[in-house]
Amino acid sequence: METKKQNIVILGAGESGVGAALLAKFKGYNVFVSDAGKIKDKYKTELDENAIAWEEGGHSMEKVLSADEIIKSPGIPNSSALIKEIRKVGLRPICDIEFAARYTTAKLIAITGSNGKTTTTYLVHHVLKGGGLLAEMAGNVGVSFARSIIKDEADYYVLELSSFQLEDMYEFKADIAVLLNITPDHLDRYNESISEYGKAKMRIIQNQTAADVFIYNADDKEIEKQLKTHKINAKTLPFSLKDESVEGGFYRDEDQTITIKNKLTMSIHDLALKGKHNVQNSLVAGISGRLVELRKDNIRESLADFTNVEHRLEFVAKVNGIEFINDSKATNINATWYALESMHNPTVWIVGGVDKGNDYEELIPLVQEKVKAIVCLGKNNSKIIDAFSGIVDTIIETQSPVEAVGYGYQFAKKDETVLLSPACASFDLFENYEDRGQQFKNAVRSL
Repeated sequence: METKKQNIVILGAGESGVGAALLAKFKGYNVFVSDAGKIKDKYKTELDENAIAWEEGGHSMEKVLSADEIIKSPGIPNSSALIKEIRKVGLRPICDIEFAARYTTAKLIAITGSNGKTTTTYLVHHVLKGGGLLAEMAGNVGVSFARSIIKDEADYYVLELSSFQLEDMYEFKADIAVLLNITPDHLDRYNESISEYGKAKMRIIQNQTAADVFIYNADDKEIEKQLKTHKINAKTLPFSLKDESVEGGFYRDEDQTITIKNKLTMSIHDLALKGKHNVQNSLVAGISGRLVELRKDNIRESLADFTNVEHRLEFVAKVNGIEFINDSKATNINATWYALESMHNPTVWIVGGVDKGNDYEELIPLVQEKVKAIVCLGKNNSKIIDAFSGIVDTIIETQSPVEAVGYGYQFAKKDETVLLSPACASFDLFENYEDRGQQFKNAVRSL
């Protein structure tokens, strides 16, 4: 029996911090929440209603350092002065996922990767629910895991995990761990090293035993490198779009089918989600469904009737035969590569925002093949203009979604597509990628 840690301090009062505070309070701890910024009103109300003490606009260090345990927001880097000071006194902050996992005996399916993890989390959850299982979705999507654990009514939790969350997880163990890909993203947090970033992603397999399963992308070069330096205790079920000998699931190009563990075969034309990357996501969901012993028919049905996540290749409307697609969630080059790869009509591409060290080189072949005009939507577009002038004749700069959508409508013809897939973060003009996507949709609907 663990000895009760009396005082818990939570750094950051977003959804994950407040969820952790509510769970800690529910479990009988003394809880204090501290946020360097402003706390949203709805969270203040919730903390007050549950008699949880909080502060905003800075940290009372004396109070923070007297904690028995600290739960921190994934947004606070471990290299920050705050965390260094905390570590000096021998405390090791954890994330809300680590804390919440202590209080459930449900099976945990944990999903990470640079791209596609939200869609895959939704899809795996949809397959489990479609098979009649009591499953909830948490982590980086929707409700925080800690908040879900207060009631703890699910038999399965499907958790989307970022590398930032994984960094602060030590005892957590996934029954099924999924690693989709490792591509350059957030490298500013990892000394510009993809290998360091990859190591954070590989923490998804820590504490796994032979009774657990690791599903990973056998085609990913960075994963391949990481596998050489990590001992894998779990049973491995790789998936591939190229190699039909893998044990998890594969795609056969000649007849456009996927085959999942124990021979569940399905035409990719029956999959709800289009594009090569979504074939990978569907393979993961199918393998997960087979692992929890769902019937093949149930899995087929769920993979065929899934509707996509908001802001991820989301169909918005057709206006005079021009299709508008919102892929605001594409905040890095790789995600945008997938979006462009799945376009079948000439495309007006809306791109730009806060550049995270992007190298646009790898998009050039796709842009040559598919893009007829580029509409920049950001404060500083020079890098995009340098990369694509000479490749695309029409490149225009805009400062608002209304303006960007207006140009898109002007440049596109009937049976063509206007695609918002920014390849950048949104913080120059928007609150977050959801705000950007919502404003784009509003602008399309007002055409």
